[in-house]
Amino acid sequence: MRLADFIQRDMEAILSEWEAFAATLLPAAVDLNSDSLRDHAEQILRAVCKDLDTAQNDEERERKSKGLAAGPINARNTAAETHALLRAQGGFNVNQMASEYRALRASVLHLWAKACEPSDIFVPDLVRFNEAIDQAVAESVAFFNAQIEKERNLLLGMLGHDMRGPLQVIQLTARYLSKADAATDVATAAARLLKSSASLKVLLDDLLDFNRTKLGLGITISPAPVDLAEAFLAEIEQLRVAYPGRSMALEANGDVSGVWDINRLNQLLGNLVVNAIKYGAFSSPVRIVLNGLPTEVRFAVHNHGPKIEQSMLAQIFEPLKRGLDHQLVAASDASMGLGLYIAREIAIAHHGDISAKSDENETVFTVRLPRLSDHN
Repeated sequence: MRLADFIQRDMEAILSEWEAFAATLLPAAVDLNSDSLRDHAEQILRAVCKDLDTAQNDEERERKSKGLAAGPINARNTAAETHALLRAQGGFNVNQMASEYRALRASVLHLWAKACEPSDIFVPDLVRFNEAIDQAVAESVAFFNAQIEKERNLLLGMLGHDMRGPLQVIQLTARYLSKADAATDVATAAARLLKSSASLKVLLDDLLDFNRTKLGLGITISPAPVDLAEAFLAEIEQLRVAYPGRSMALEANGDVSGVWDINRLNQLLGNLVVNAIKYGAFSSPVRIVLNGLPTEVRFAVHNHGPKIEQSMLAQIFEPLKRGLDHQLVAASDASMGLGLYIAREIAIAHHGDISAKSDENETVFTVRLPRLSDHN
């Protein structure tokens, strides 16, 4: 008996085994009824039958076995993708969902073998069936992971938004206490509270910016005319207060005025300087060099310190990657590894870019900012 004919004939028996197995996937399945436990199993099997009855060349079969087959025309999602969506929303994890497919594969082949004489088993059907199940697994896993990531990003966005209110209250209260009880122990404690809340605000801002980019919203900017030399000098003064004992020098060459979002560029500069302070040599200054060119302004942040290997430079702007090498991870660093990622996204929002290079002498991060004419 051909496998497609068997699946359609014994559909109920196969679905019963699927349902029985899905019911064991606790705690997610504890409150599911029969229809929910069988969710889209029949549609997946019917798609497999259709696949078995469709002629395919070797290239199409190879793509399918790798989970790269084309989706159905004029269909929003495949049955496997919809199944993944509902399983993700139902509290299943990806391993539980994948195990459903293993159980489905085993059930179909076991029941088919029982229903046929060994000589009646058509081997090409067996191969095609496994390829079709592999395609369904690939579709489900990809869709499941995308759904989980979307839900996680939405949660982080709501959490970050809701944390801003209490944090502002803490900062306002600390400022009030520091002014009301100057030169007292209360003022000293308030100063510590202000410094800690400022660090928390940086982490929170990075989290919200990261979340916006992952949701496809990008970094928001509000461009206005600005002189970068003047604005960066004020930002560096603030960084000197935050990092006493560290030397920072600003050098400006040519016309460095333009139309940009200075708050975002100060954030970008701060992220680069803080990175240089963390990983650069304590005895050497952090140098910020501004250069005005006809169509753009470039600024570079230089620091002396250990060389960053090329393998690390290749991923240094990726989010949540802080490096495995000891030279890139400070034991006391409580950041989330988003600073350089946010810096890159701010540069991109200004239609610019950022790059990094490192050798035995120094590490340099360079930002390119096109002037207003390049924004239009």
